Amino acid sequence: MSDEHGLVVKKCQLPAVINDNSLTAYLEKIKTFPVLTEEQEKELVTDLQQNGNMQAAQILVTSHLRLAAKIAMTYRKYGLPLADIVSEANLGLMQAVKKFDLSKKVRLATYAIWWIKASINDYILKSWSLVKMGTSAAQKKLFYNLKRIKARLGIYDNKELAPQEVKAIAQELVVNEDDVKEMNMRLGGDKSLNVAVSDEDDDERIDLLVDKSQNVEEKVARRQEAAYKTAILQKCLSQLSEREQYIVKNRLLTEEPKTLSEVGEKFGISRERVRQIEDAAFKKLQQLVLLAIAVKK
Repeated sequence: MSDEHGLVVKKCQLPAVINDNSLTAYLEKIKTFPVLTEEQEKELVTDLQQNGNMQAAQILVTSHLRLAAKIAMTYRKYGLPLADIVSEANLGLMQAVKKFDLSKKVRLATYAIWWIKASINDYILKSWSLVKMGTSAAQKKLFYNLKRIKARLGIYDNKELAPQEVKAIAQELVVNEDDVKEMNMRLGGDKSLNVAVSDEDDDERIDLLVDKSQNVEEKVARRQEAAYKTAILQKCLSQLSEREQYIVKNRLLTEEPKTLSEVGEKFGISRERVRQIEDAAFKKLQQLVLLAIAVKK
């Protein structure tokens, strides 16, 4: 069946990626959706805005699923399920379609890139700040300070750091040089926002982002979000056994973690057994946190 825009329309729901095992099938599926011409895109955006045509919205979304997946793949080294990252990318794409209008003077794909990345980054921050980044005080320092320190040192690109640069950052934050290299690699996917969106347009990419200035309401919202994260973490921790809670709190969620030997002596078990319990408890806690976040959404 063809619609008024001359596109073949299939009566089906948007494809979903359930888990990493279904990812290959999902990637094959999204290849079947047509790429829009600029004129088709304009007609669909107009139809959506003026008539609220959700079929137009669906076509706009499905035609850009490959873009969302491509961006999601650049985050595969963050240690989180790739299927979840793809799903978050799709949520960002849907937000872009919802907010896009022709006054942007760019193609939807250009505008959507930043909504997709924002959605993924939000997911990673929530996941890492609650659990993943709690595994190391050094990682916390690097995650929140690396880009700031690089900017102060005059390092504005995302290429591999020179040995002297790694050493300078490691010394300032009192962390291991290998941790600096790893975090720089993980955070190296973002491009500069202070460049033109196209050769024909003088607007900068940063102009396509939502205003992030902190007003009173935003500050309150941030405090509420921090309280929410703390509550989620405490609730999820309570679902672990007492021994698991002790190991997680004293090995993963403290600035001065106890050694494996110290924990082993407390419970009368070997260092290796402590490590096994720690790994299992971490995975369990991570899944509980991600489930709690998903329920909120």
